Amino acid sequence: MSERVTTDNPISDHILSQAVISNGLIFVSGQIHSNPDMTLAGETVEEKVTIIMKNIESILEFANASLDNIVKVTIYVTDMSVMPELNKIYPTFFTGTLPAREAICVAGLPLGASIEISVIAEQN
Repeated sequence: MSERVTTDNPISDHILSQAVISNGLIFVSGQIHSNPDMTLAGETVEEKVTIIMKNIESILEFANASLDNIVKVTIYVTDMSVMPELNKIYPTFFTGTLPAREAICVAGLPLGASIEISVIAEQN
């Protein structure tokens, strides 16, 4: 049995679940660097990743978890040249073991975003 997670921040799109809890795992849908009103935010890679991780953190907190419960991360970027800067900021969001991670370059992302991150986390 799965349970849908819906929070007010970031605002949930009616066509998808922000996250789904199933068998003790939290599957968080891809998050982009957007404000609650779905406008893009952030100029630098650091600002964009910070916004995304705060959005993910909000969803995980609602599901009784934290960033340190993340076991798998998928990062989508529209330009692989941002990876060195992304790699500098990314580890700062974790205090324990870094999750397994992959980065994929794509032609486009929702709303014209340049970075999207989805995660799988364990419930507390």
